[in-house]
Amino acid sequence: MEEGGIEGLLENSRSKPRVGIRVAPEIEKLVLDYALQFPTHGQNRTANKLKKKNSIVVSGGGVRSIWQRHDLTTKALRLKRLEKYSAETNAILTESQVQALGEAKEEKQAHGEVGTYHPGFLFAQDTYNVGYIKGIGKIYQQPEIDTYSNLGFAKLYFQKTALTAADFLNDKVLPLFDEHGMKVLRMLTDNGREYCWRLEDHKYQLFIHLSAIEHSGTKIRRPQTNGFVERLN
Repeated sequence: MEEGGIEGLLENSRSKPRVGIRVAPEIEKLVLDYALQFPTHGQNRTANKLKKKNSIVVSGGGVRSIWQRHDLTTKALRLKRLEKYSAETNAILTESQVQALGEAKEEKQAHGEVGTYHPGFLFAQDTYNVGYIKGIGKIYQQPEIDTYSNLGFAKLYFQKTALTAADFLNDKVLPLFDEHGMKVLRMLTDNGREYCWRLEDHKYQLFIHLSAIEHSGTKIRRPQTNGFVERLN
């Protein structure tokens, strides 16, 4: 046995960890590009598709090793990468990518989850019944919060209508973001009548449509999906 005995052998083992064999950079890039194109495909399916399409021989384990090095081992992580890519590049997505993002969005709504990547990417809006004041009547609050920065807004109204919901955006939220050269991209609300109805005769829907803001509604009976603004209330 070498000098140092068992202790020396253990020390050598600790100081020189085994490093997995890496594939060629061009193959690694193909695997990562495929994961961006088809984030819901598993490691074996990815390996088989690459072999058929590009004549690339890489095993399912090899695909997983590449995913591990780039923190993409789960479908959720690969979808998150696609969402970030879509938000940051404004690239035109393929049909498969759009379908994958749609499925991810439905799954997140079902579990009360949302994704947000920069200020203005997603705002959460709600209507809160403050109460009744004698001689004045019912008081409603329109609260709204930027889900990335937690910057919150609020304004009181005497009515709960589509017009007051649109006025709040126009009066409080959009002017501040316009002042700083930032755009509001998405709005998340519940399915109350003040937020959801036919586009052609609904003041809130018309306003956000003309402002080029995407609108998403929470899943029915899942108020936790809009937990950001519920906590603000």
